[in-house]
Amino acid sequence: MSAEYLGRIIYSFFLDYLTVQKGLRPASIRSYRDTLRLFLKFAASDTHRKVTRLALQDLTFERVKAFLQYLEGDRKNHIRTRNQRLAALHTFFEYVARKIPEMLSVSEQVAAIPMKRVHSPETTFLEREEIASLLAQLPTEGRFVLRERALFMFLYNTGARVQEVADVRIGDLDLNGSPRVRLHGKGDKWRTCPLWTETANLLKTLLQQSPVTNVPGSAVFLSQNGTPLTRFGIYKIVRRYTDGLWQRRKGTNPHHLSPHIFRHTAAVHLLESGVDVNVIRSWLGHVSLETTNRYAEITTRMKEEALRACEPTNASLPGYPRKPVWRDDETLLAWLDSL
Repeated sequence: MSAEYLGRIIYSFFLDYLTVQKGLRPASIRSYRDTLRLFLKFAASDTHRKVTRLALQDLTFERVKAFLQYLEGDRKNHIRTRNQRLAALHTFFEYVARKIPEMLSVSEQVAAIPMKRVHSPETTFLEREEIASLLAQLPTEGRFVLRERALFMFLYNTGARVQEVADVRIGDLDLNGSPRVRLHGKGDKWRTCPLWTETANLLKTLLQQSPVTNVPGSAVFLSQNGTPLTRFGIYKIVRRYTDGLWQRRKGTNPHHLSPHIFRHTAAVHLLESGVDVNVIRSWLGHVSLETTNRYAEITTRMKEEALRACEPTNASLPGYPRKPVWRDDETLLAWLDSL
C-alpha cells in the first residue's frame, strides 16, 4: 500500500467519517487533526522519511507505543493529554481496520492499549461573594465596558462552554418576554437556556450599540476590530479580571483561571439553590447525569448545612434527651401498627 493510499484514508477519515458520519464539531475535529499530525511527524522521523512517503505499513503497533512514550517523555505531556491522544488513535485505527482488512491485526493491538489511570482534576468554582467582587471591580469607563460586563454575566448565567459563547449569534437570542438563548453544544446538539433580566438588558444595550444589530447571523460578542470574539479572546478577557481575585484566595496556588470556571460556578450555585440535578444537567448540556452529579461532591456550603442538620444535641442542655416528635404523631403510629 502506497503513501498515496494512506493519504486517501486520512482524507476520508476527516471529511467523511468524523464530519459526516459522526457529525463532530470543528473543535473536536481539530483535536483529531492535531493528534494525527503529531503521530505522522513522529512516524516520519522514526522511519527517516518524509511524511509524504509514509505508507500504512509504517503505522505499526510498536510505533504507536513509542509515540505515547514520546508524548510523556520528550514532550512532557500530562497523562490526560496522553490519554486523549490515545483515544483519537483508537478511533483512527478502528476506521482503518474497517477500510483495510489487512490492518485488522495492528488495529486490534492498538485498541488493546489501555488508558492510564489518573486522578480527576480538582473542580474549582467561585463563591457567591467572589462573583459579586468580580462584577464590582469591572471598569465603568472605556470602549469595551458594556461588552465585558455582558460577557461575564452571560458566562455566569448560562454556564456555557467557551466555544458555545464564541458561537452565539444574534439570531440565537430571544430577549423579549421570557429572555433566553439557544446554545450550540457538543455533539451538534442545541439547548435553550433562560436568561436573567439583568443579563438580557445588558445584551439588549450591547446589541443596540452594535453596527450589525439586524443581522441574525452576526456574533453577539465582537473583538476590537469588529470580528467575532474567539475563545482565545474570551480567555484573555477572563484572565485579565480574575488573576488578582484568585491569587487572593487563601490556601490556593496562584494560577490563571479559564472561562470554564464559570460553568462550574453556575452548576454549584444552582445545586446550592435547590435546583434538581436533572434540570442542571439539561441546563449545562451534559449527556450523562454522572457528569452533573460530581458537582454534589464539591460544594462545601451544602456539606456544612448537612452537617448542622444531623449535629447531635448537647446532652448537657435542659430536657435532653428529648422525646422524638414523631412519637406524638398518632396518625403515623397507627399507620405503622397496621403494617
